[in-house]
Amino acid sequence: MIYRFDHFVLDAARFELRRKGEMLAAEPQVLSLLILLVESRDRLVTKEELIERVWKGRIVSDAAVTSRIKSARQLLGDDGRQQRYIRTIHGKGLRFVGDVEESEPVQTQSVADTETAATPGSWQQQRVEFCTAADGTGLAYSCVGDGPPLVKTANWLNHLEYEWESPIWSHWIHELSREHRLLRYDERGNGLSDWKVEDMSFEAFVDDLETVVAAAGFDGFDLFGISQGCAVSIAYAVRHPERVRSLILHGGYATGWKVRSDPEEVARREAMITLTKSGWGQDNPAYRQMFTTLYVPDASHEEADWFNELQRISASPESAIRLQDALARIDVRDLLGQVRIPTIVFHSREDAVVPFDSGRFMAKKIPGARFVALDSKNHLLLEHEPAWRKFVATMREFLAEQEG
Repeated sequence: MIYRFDHFVLDAARFELRRKGEMLAAEPQVLSLLILLVESRDRLVTKEELIERVWKGRIVSDAAVTSRIKSARQLLGDDGRQQRYIRTIHGKGLRFVGDVEESEPVQTQSVADTETAATPGSWQQQRVEFCTAADGTGLAYSCVGDGPPLVKTANWLNHLEYEWESPIWSHWIHELSREHRLLRYDERGNGLSDWKVEDMSFEAFVDDLETVVAAAGFDGFDLFGISQGCAVSIAYAVRHPERVRSLILHGGYATGWKVRSDPEEVARREAMITLTKSGWGQDNPAYRQMFTTLYVPDASHEEADWFNELQRISASPESAIRLQDALARIDVRDLLGQVRIPTIVFHSREDAVVPFDSGRFMAKKIPGARFVALDSKNHLLLEHEPAWRKFVATMREFLAEQEG
């Protein structure tokens, strides 16, 4: 449903909140909490129901619940004293008390379950699950497909549900889950995982991978990384060589852009951070178009629109800036020589996001690694380009060798 109150429009189907037409950036849990309260405005919502619906029943601290309630109030310009919209009934629970008008959207889509065709004549179903990292960060993950386990490490940027329909990502998901049980997750700070986190470091990214793998019960799997996911995959494989059967790395690097210290790249990246500060969360995609042009320069208008929107809904401006800074400082050069499992490295020749030489460097330093150059300008391969078909055929061959 679509709910209107005062200057706000809450679209439950699209998982969006607008004020006077302007999109408001909010953590997924905060929006889930607000939707629950608005939908249940004719009654009291207990703390137990709140935890069951928003946190899927997992154990959370009182401080975490209080923090999300406070954030929801701040989104609406409310506070604990005025309680114009969210009223606390002490010892009992919460209730939404604003005057609400509701209407049905033209189309609706479930936030929890999504279905789409993976191959002609077959259907898969995705369900998003949640787990908690050691520092209390909530992480969203999903498993889909059947077969040997395959884990895809998080990258810039992910959103488990929006990717499912996206022409930028859907062919990746379908291919990776065609003959495997695919585990994907949203990195801390973006997607359906918690946005407001204290620790946004490379070590935390590796710990998060450990957390979701354990939650999904995966053991003895192939590990696939794109972009910074390559460095995270390498660190995990060195830390847990007994669990990882092989590494598939695409468009990756051992050192972030601040470590690489190329003046032209540093200037471009700093300009991108400035643009992020200026207008990341606005409806006007101009502020995000620079990222889209770099990541998928050959994208059609529709594909570019999808990628622009993916970035907007996947992270707040603050999270996007913190992620960029954390990724810039990555340095796993000392770990490359410690990789002891079969590895294949793919990289697009004209990649404008990560230099082609970064991929060759990883392959050169990882013992026995195979390097495959792809004739593409895109950091994220598009389904209609020949490089995608080469990637798929080579990856299938590599995985078949490991399974044989």
